[in-house]
Amino acid sequence: MNAQPESGYHYHVMRRAIDLIDGHDAALTLEELAREMGMSAAHFQRLFSQWVGVSPKRYQQYLTLGHAKALLAERFTTLEAADAAGLSGTGRLHDLFLRWEAMSPGDFARGGDGLTIHFGWFDSPFGEALAMGTDRGLCGLAFSEEFGREIAMADMRSRWPKAAYTEAPDKIAGWVDAAFGGRGEAAVHMIGAPFQIKVWEALLQIPSGHVTTYSEIASAIGNPRAVRAVGTAVGRNPVSYIIPCHRALRKSGALGGYHWGLPVKRAILAWEGARADG
Repeated sequence: MNAQPESGYHYHVMRRAIDLIDGHDAALTLEELAREMGMSAAHFQRLFSQWVGVSPKRYQQYLTLGHAKALLAERFTTLEAADAAGLSGTGRLHDLFLRWEAMSPGDFARGGDGLTIHFGWFDSPFGEALAMGTDRGLCGLAFSEEFGREIAMADMRSRWPKAAYTEAPDKIAGWVDAAFGGRGEAAVHMIGAPFQIKVWEALLQIPSGHVTTYSEIASAIGNPRAVRAVGTAVGRNPVSYIIPCHRALRKSGALGGYHWGLPVKRAILAWEGARADG
């Protein structure tokens, strides 16, 4: 994959920054943040500007716990049921670089029996990622920074227990590179139950830098009372980041859960928000 290897390091610096910001009532200055990180102000400024495109002072605003509420107030996306509810099969979505294909309900029910799933470990802007894919496209994307490789691998393999797994990063590297770099085409082969597929397809309607709520997604797929079931389906999204489950929030503005850890969710939302403003 062509992503720069230092991006995982950037995530670790950002992860430490979250803890520092949460531990202070008032905003930290650039000099204070840099000192706490053990870096010079110039190096810290250069690091963040290179990674996210904005200064550390401005990026700090996106990392605060109130950022989710601000997103709901300023960048709430209303989902139209006509656009989000139908199973469209193949199509070009997600800023025209994603090719989406859903597995049939019968294939899903067989637990991946007869499928060969290739996997590999990749660097990403949000730390190390485990990617999985069939010959048709990516079927899994997990982040290991909060819980470790072993848990990430066991979690993903449990979703398709009867599939055959082979470590072959070269077979999926192009799709992973497109997903994180926004260049080329990221083919996705979604493996899920029909209700889950509807929820995941609705998530694809949320633009980068914007958010919506679990109840809005439930209404968009024609099941306005199924908020809890929608939350479960969002949490079971196997292709994190590409299918943007991190853009689903609670009505209150609380982040809600995130399968790979709330620090990762906050990092992604902050990264997207900063880039959208930039």
